[in-house]
Amino acid sequence: MVHKNHPYHLVDQSPWPFLGSLSMFSMMMGLIKWFHLHESNLLMLSMITNFLIMFQWWRDVTRESTFQGLHTLKVTLGLRWGMILFITSEVFFFLAFFWAFFHASLTPSIELGLNWPPKGILPFNPLEIPLLNTMILLSSGITISWSHHAIMENNYTQATQSLSLTILLGFYFTFLQGYEYIEAPFSITDSVYGSTFFMTTGLHGLHVIIGSTFLTICFFRLYLNHFSSNHHFGFEAAAWYWHFVDVVWLFLYISIYWWGS
Repeated sequence: MVHKNHPYHLVDQSPWPFLGSLSMFSMMMGLIKWFHLHESNLLMLSMITNFLIMFQWWRDVTRESTFQGLHTLKVTLGLRWGMILFITSEVFFFLAFFWAFFHASLTPSIELGLNWPPKGILPFNPLEIPLLNTMILLSSGITISWSHHAIMENNYTQATQSLSLTILLGFYFTFLQGYEYIEAPFSITDSVYGSTFFMTTGLHGLHVIIGSTFLTICFFRLYLNHFSSNHHFGFEAAAWYWHFVDVVWLFLYISIYWWGS
């Protein structure tokens, strides 16, 4: 062990950033090969290597924070600010897609028939699957808050139960959105309405999948007793991300599904 007289974590040398960048480059080449040559072998191989690298990188960070005690209060504060800045960048990322939607919908051009939705587009009924998905995400926001408070009170039975409920609700949302896409009466190529609808809802759906994966990792860590009542930032970051996904969906439902239809 190397003794130090400061509270900061100077990370050890790691192969994962370099290997991860090579794997991501291979995945991009695999996407191009799949698009143009209709061959998915390189894409599948690079996705497998990506998964293996992510698993081992996360494993190392978990060891540093849990068993080696390297995530001091000062380090945790830096991680909190990092997560806040990351979520802020995601807010502006979604803002660009909402901007595109409102730019097209508030002043529809003559090519769209001067209407919104454009002529020939049959939008979804906002009182069917979209409303159900809204209730699912709002319920998952309640269960993740329940799990967070249970961890702070050292009630690991309730924390595990409520976290598992949140994960189930997240995957149920993804299943319903996939069903909605299959049954959609329009596609991403159907004017600016189809483009903005599928880009914005699809991007949000991707974030739900990422958030569900984040929470699943936290579930296994909770099962392995990696979290304590005063040291559980990994879970807290996942909860922040999930609340962000909830809030984005509320704006998306009100603007695109309800007002936009």
